[in-house]
Amino acid sequence: MLSAMKLTISRESLLIPLQSIAGVVERKQTMPVLSNVLLVAEENSLTLTGTNMEVELVGRVSPVHVDQPGRITVPARKLSDICRALGEESPIELGLEGDRLHLRCGASHFTLSTLPAEHFPNVEDEAESFRLELPQKELSRMFDATAFAMAQQDVRYYLNGLLLEVDKDHVRTVATDGHRLAMAHFDLPTGCPEPRQVIVPRKGVLELSRLLDDVDTPVTLVIGDNHLRATVGAYTFTSKLIEGKFPDYNRVIPRGGDKVVLADRATLKNTLQRAGILSHENIRGVRLNLAPNELQVFANNPDQEQAEDALPVEYQGESLQIGFNVGYLVDVMNALEEDQVKITLANPNSSALIEAQNDNRCLYVVMPMRL
Repeated sequence: MLSAMKLTISRESLLIPLQSIAGVVERKQTMPVLSNVLLVAEENSLTLTGTNMEVELVGRVSPVHVDQPGRITVPARKLSDICRALGEESPIELGLEGDRLHLRCGASHFTLSTLPAEHFPNVEDEAESFRLELPQKELSRMFDATAFAMAQQDVRYYLNGLLLEVDKDHVRTVATDGHRLAMAHFDLPTGCPEPRQVIVPRKGVLELSRLLDDVDTPVTLVIGDNHLRATVGAYTFTSKLIEGKFPDYNRVIPRGGDKVVLADRATLKNTLQRAGILSHENIRGVRLNLAPNELQVFANNPDQEQAEDALPVEYQGESLQIGFNVGYLVDVMNALEEDQVKITLANPNSSALIEAQNDNRCLYVVMPMRL
């Protein structure tokens, strides 16, 4: 066990990984060491690790001037806050003296409590069963397009995460909370012999999303039986997987709807948001009245207040009245990127199928409401 450790590092080099890792570390912890970041100084490099036992993030910084190698854990948020508050150009000296970590920068001197590195939990290594690479921007796009539909704290624990599915030609993400479903895919020859499905927990999806940039640089995903590991630049991110069987999403997608509506996405979103102001604050219901070339939106609430609005749409067919949770529809409008949105409906009791008019990489299903 090395009790001493001494190194010099630039503020920026330390702050950037610290801020990412502080997101993984949760404030309220059952074990004190889980509020800490593990620092490991080796020849010319510093490795920082944070975990909450469900997800783990490791960041590597090099080159770093290491006078004395060593390893220790210190409070993650405090160290991050101190670095953020320091002057930008100044180098930071970190030195371990006994059980205190001393941080010196110019005239500033901070002394932080520590816990031994031996107390820090390791995510167990497991045999990888499948590995693939895809552009960061594509994984980021798929997460953005679907993560909002994950359940929050459902007793059906397998809904509190995101399905990641790999088959030989596609990578797919699917999320549902039982009332709506979001699905996105990316065409990729993966070489995966048979379809693989894993469920990534909500925290894992949100933290991995933060690491991804809108670039073509690849992210490497390693899928094991119990963990998903992602390598993005100097970071290695590991998340436990949720055990359980994800619902068969293909059975949820409505087929054979005969009422196809084309609308301007931004106009529809604004109309829905305006009407939604006066919807019932708990159930958020709005009624859509569809007629040739017009869509009317109605909302009311227990205070006898009501909203009526309308927008032009491309539609030739029978009239239809159908109710939806307005928040679910607005979420879909926010997730779609194209200007024109296509909504396929069948009857007042059937789910709506929503997609971009000219982009089939994402699709959305929203169940209707009785109003």
